[in-house]
Amino acid sequence: MRYLLIFIFSTLFCFSQKTKEEAIDSIDFYIKYADIQKINNNYKLAISYSQKAIKFAEKNNDLSGQAKGLGNLGSIFLDLKKYNDAKESLTKSINILKQLPISSSLAINYYKMGLCYMNIEDYTTAEEYFNKSKEIYDNLKIDNNDLLNLQIGILYKKKGKTEEASSLFNSIISRNSPNDNPSTKAEALYNLGTIELKNGRSNLAINYLNRAMSLTKKSSLDQRIKIFSSLSLAYDKLMNIEKAYFFLKKHNQLKDSLATLNSKRLGAEDYYSYKESERMDVFEQMSKENEAQQKTNKFAKLISILAIALISILSLLSLSLYKNNIIRSQSNQLLKEKNLELQIAKEKAEKASQARAEFLSTVSHELRTPLNAINGITHLLLEENPKPNQLHYLNSLKFSGNYLLTFINEILEINRIESNSVEIEYINFDVKKQLIDIQNSLKELATNNNNEFIVEIDENIPNHLISDPTKLSQIFLNLINNALKFTKNGEVKVIAKQVDSDEKSSTLNFQIIDTGIGIAKEKQSTIFDSFSQGSIEINRKYGGTGLGLAIVKKLVDMLGGTITLESELGIGTVFTFEVKMEHGCDNAEEILETKRQSEYSDEVLKGKHVLIVEDNKINQMITKKMIENKGMTSRIIDNGEIAIEIIKNDNIFDLVLMDVHLPGINGTIATQQIREFDIKTPIIALTAISLNENREMLLSFGMTDVITKPFEPETFYKVIAQTLEEASNS
Repeated sequence: MRYLLIFIFSTLFCFSQKTKEEAIDSIDFYIKYADIQKINNNYKLAISYSQKAIKFAEKNNDLSGQAKGLGNLGSIFLDLKKYNDAKESLTKSINILKQLPISSSLAINYYKMGLCYMNIEDYTTAEEYFNKSKEIYDNLKIDNNDLLNLQIGILYKKKGKTEEASSLFNSIISRNSPNDNPSTKAEALYNLGTIELKNGRSNLAINYLNRAMSLTKKSSLDQRIKIFSSLSLAYDKLMNIEKAYFFLKKHNQLKDSLATLNSKRLGAEDYYSYKESERMDVFEQMSKENEAQQKTNKFAKLISILAIALISILSLLSLSLYKNNIIRSQSNQLLKEKNLELQIAKEKAEKASQARAEFLSTVSHELRTPLNAINGITHLLLEENPKPNQLHYLNSLKFSGNYLLTFINEILEINRIESNSVEIEYINFDVKKQLIDIQNSLKELATNNNNEFIVEIDENIPNHLISDPTKLSQIFLNLINNALKFTKNGEVKVIAKQVDSDEKSSTLNFQIIDTGIGIAKEKQSTIFDSFSQGSIEINRKYGGTGLGLAIVKKLVDMLGGTITLESELGIGTVFTFEVKMEHGCDNAEEILETKRQSEYSDEVLKGKHVLIVEDNKINQMITKKMIENKGMTSRIIDNGEIAIEIIKNDNIFDLVLMDVHLPGINGTIATQQIREFDIKTPIIALTAISLNENREMLLSFGMTDVITKPFEPETFYKVIAQTLEEASNS
């Protein structure tokens, strides 16, 4: 029985569809009936026929027909003032028409889109669409300027550009062509009348409005209502109460007529009901078609009865599905609201994180300037042979300054990493030599805590690998410094070994092992978090920022590696990380150049004349004194504008030290302007570098090199010497 019902229903469905397609075989048929229903104010059927045209075109793969049906549907929604639906349909139509040869249909749809945006008062977008429409008409050499000029004139009028609007309206009414549209001229005259009415020229306004009325069709109720209203207002201003009342009465009568007419259109409630019950209408239509088919013959009648019974069952099922869909829609809406709440919470968290990063960056940046003064003055005092009882205080001051600088640098580094401002460099280097150099540099720290410091390196590790040696050095220094700091009278061992290798790359395993205080089990899961240490007591006893391991974890991740931790209180800690590196090559010239850059001679500095551009008085004094200590002479100015003039008119300087943050124009802009007329004089940037600054950014403005505040004296002199030497060789 079930299979019989399916067979009968299928036969009926195919038969009815065939009959339907034979009777209705073109898109123009559906469009025509949609237009008829629109004229009769039956917008529900008008929409239905437009949708049938679209489906018919889709079935026959007719792109032009789809565009035509969608454009017609957009026009209906435009009449109904459902502008979002209109824009959606017109956009689909436009996207299809763009795939076809250019035609006036595309221009018409652009024009309708412009009307949509006019009605929602988005005049900028409306003007863009009107211009697109005009461009197509011009390409097709179709004269449709009056219609477009009318809308552009209305745009100008709404934007307060009454002169430009009046010019366009006058050009429309002055034209005399058989193809002129009276309604367009009437609209232009109406708008001229309202402009004159607003300007206080009521008699001239009445003239324009009466001319507009003479051209207006009686069926154009909207247009006539506007004209009657404006005429009433114009006569009222002329104190002609009788005519003002007459036109006001006319306005109200037509407005009531229009309200009656609009009540027959598809209302908001009907529109929603139609959209929601569209699926049910399909079954009702099938039922009607089956009833009509019953009249053809007895066999068809039997099939129709069975089909109706089947459709009834399906209708019940559809109703059940419809209710389920409503429940599902409500659930989906609830999920959307929850997702929106989560998204808002996520955005708040991101903003808070960004605010924290910017705050810490600003604080660290602002601390560098006074810290530069502290470190600089300490260095100068140490160079002036202080008394023995003063030496202890100065060394303590130097230690405190360096400690504070390390803290600031770690804050800035963690902010850079978290804000994705750090990029990985791929450089050919010798990791074994790097470890030996680190061992040599940390021997004193190991000796201070009476630790044995051992480095074991696998001989199979290639001499040259490609990675980021700077970030790898940061990882080693943080981990080894921690091991040496938290270990006393013990042993710290660094083991480097190759665990995997092929022709192109090697995977290296590094272990930093100490016999220090260890880390409690409950702290190990958070030890890589920012500002995290073993305990408050450890922080007070050993110091530190709690950022070192957070930086290590993030840098290892950036290098594509992994890091793990094993530790036990009182026994010690083992940090293990693995990094995969490409094989490099032996570049003797690069090694020689690196060695050469690490050395400099004071002879290069003697007798050089330096321009110091710095606004901070203390920094001026420190920089000048450090310059003079090496046999150089200097001149100090405190802003970028004067620096530009001096170098342009009287450049007697061998070098310029340019502070980046200056009053007026900053150091980067000053350097950029100097480079327009002087590309030879070396300019070194002095900056308390912030989160948004980096070496590459500063060099892009024409800086020769960069010295970061507070600077190490040795670094300060080395950069200056190398810069002067390169300038003399070029």
